[in-house]
Amino acid sequence: KFGLFRRKDTGQWVKGGPQSEQNVSEAEAAVIARNNRDQLLAGVALLEKLPKDADDRQYSDLQAELQQASPDISDVGWAHKYFSLLFPEKLDDYHNARWQRFNLIKLLQLPPKGDGLYSCAGRFVRLAAQLGWPTNHLTSAINERNGRRPTNYWRIGTRLDEKESIWPAMRDGGFVAIGWHLIGDLSGIVAPGEKEAIRRLVEAHYPGNPSVVSRKAGEIKKFFTTISEGDTVVAADGQTILGLGRVTGPYSFENTPPSGAPHRRPVEWISTEQWKSPTREGLQTTVAPLRKDESNLVEIERRLLHPKHTTVATEKAEQPASVATKVPRLSGIPGRLQAILHRKGQAILYGPPGTGKTYWARKTAFELAAFHAFGTAYTDLTSDEKMEVEGSATASGLVRCCTFHPAYGYEDFIEGFRPQSSAAGHLVFQLKDGIFKRICADAVRKPEKKFFLLVDEINRGDIPRIFGELLTLMEHDKRGTTVSLPVSGELFAVPPNLYVIGTMNTADRSIALLDTALRRRFGFLELMSDTSLFGNSSAGNSIPIGPWLSALNDRILAHLKRDGRNLQIGHAYLMEGEKPITDSSRFVRVLSEDIIPLLEEYCYEDYTVLTKILGTGLVDETKQRIREELFSVSRWEELVQALLSPSPEIVTSPDAAPTEEPDDVEQEGDES
Repeated sequence: KFGLFRRKDTGQWVKGGPQSEQNVSEAEAAVIARNNRDQLLAGVALLEKLPKDADDRQYSDLQAELQQASPDISDVGWAHKYFSLLFPEKLDDYHNARWQRFNLIKLLQLPPKGDGLYSCAGRFVRLAAQLGWPTNHLTSAINERNGRRPTNYWRIGTRLDEKESIWPAMRDGGFVAIGWHLIGDLSGIVAPGEKEAIRRLVEAHYPGNPSVVSRKAGEIKKFFTTISEGDTVVAADGQTILGLGRVTGPYSFENTPPSGAPHRRPVEWISTEQWKSPTREGLQTTVAPLRKDESNLVEIERRLLHPKHTTVATEKAEQPASVATKVPRLSGIPGRLQAILHRKGQAILYGPPGTGKTYWARKTAFELAAFHAFGTAYTDLTSDEKMEVEGSATASGLVRCCTFHPAYGYEDFIEGFRPQSSAAGHLVFQLKDGIFKRICADAVRKPEKKFFLLVDEINRGDIPRIFGELLTLMEHDKRGTTVSLPVSGELFAVPPNLYVIGTMNTADRSIALLDTALRRRFGFLELMSDTSLFGNSSAGNSIPIGPWLSALNDRILAHLKRDGRNLQIGHAYLMEGEKPITDSSRFVRVLSEDIIPLLEEYCYEDYTVLTKILGTGLVDETKQRIREELFSVSRWEELVQALLSPSPEIVTSPDAAPTEEPDDVEQEGDES
């Protein structure tokens, strides 16, 4: 990131970034380093002259002077960090200009004119002074409020043509949608090359001017891949804004009305008040990022902060699989899962082992069932109320669980003849209801309650065989539709107050291999290893758990290639309850009994790859063995050295752990 480094293996000096590396001599490298030093000192001199109570104009002048005195480094993240460490009373510690402007917009401030890392600094410095806080305390508080990454703003058109508006369907259905229905489902298109693949589809089904085709393909690609969960969407008809919301899930292709707009993204609508944007932006496109005029963004944030609903359409009687109005919007992962259940009625949590899929499924189901039944959080329920949610040995609860496996069948899930002893002691076959049929019957008897079925390891079962004809009845718009069951002949329907949450381990089977019908009827939420949960915790006061696990997963990604993403080690392996494992003996047991055997399986006993992942200190590649002697209590220090040697950049002292933003944020600043 400093634009200059020396290769460890060859000693060769290199300048430039990852995309523009160029070998240079040691003398040339010294010239570059001296130039950087001189420009840093020139910047220091300018900052020393800047008054402590400088206004926007003076910071704008500083930006111009730095660009002239330090042209090579003034707008890169590492130089800004250097200056902010020396002058914390004059600069903020955001090392990315886009991040600075985003946070000012979230504070309902129109950022100063002009680009650069120094133009906005005065706003944060003056606000911190008004509060009597250090500037970095202010920015930490802002990060807690606004998140660690800037979100994008997207204008989405609401008309398929001059006559047909799809806004009512989008508003009531909780989604945004675009047309081009003839190109079909894009889910099978994989990176890289999405735009070219989409361009060919558009060209085949909507031939026209090549430049127009290319531009429209770009819009579709943005909708398909660029829009991210958490982004803000602005539903617009010309300059009139109809709704503001947040994206809650991935792309899907839905063959439900409006049929001309099947490409969709789930959205939680926050405001449906109609108003006109301050300036015209993106009016000629269906999918357009809003960023040119920041006055539009400030107005969007103002209305998100104080949302209004001018239509009662979203307050009408709830459709199947919706969430009752008395239930609050949950936060974090439960909130994301709640949004999927509201839209689809069923969801699947997927990801590598140990990422908390079952934990979050149970936590969310218990919380939603408690709010629906008793109007309060699960932790606030009485013991009797908790029993009604969880169930007991004699009575089933509102939340029930089952686990799929290769032998699990239709008769276990729906209904079938099961062997049983008669009163005379003879073996007979009796028609028995499965868990899904029983919970559906209970949900029909208690329509005022919400029922949740948790299906663990859903991908290990034969989905078409288990669900049979009922897979169709689970669709959002098919709830309540009856069919005649083939075994008993009974009329059966899936009630709207039943929700299904599945979990699947992608180390066993990729989501891409799931039955297509299942993928279309379920919403999906990916859970990856979350090392932020460890904070500054360390094992035995020697191994920073979060950085160590992150580095281990980075090596898994690097050396297991295509499968690496699904084979990472989840954070739950190193947690007990909701607390990190900091005891050295417990850490060693998890490492030796859980993590290493899992990695050996992943590597198919290829000790060359295993050595690259765990390091030579822990793996004897020649003898193809793990150095298990290091797991002895007396050899803890050697084990620490072996675990940390593949990642020398890890800070081993918790007191010395960095507090600023991750390096990847700074690199974004470099690129921008």
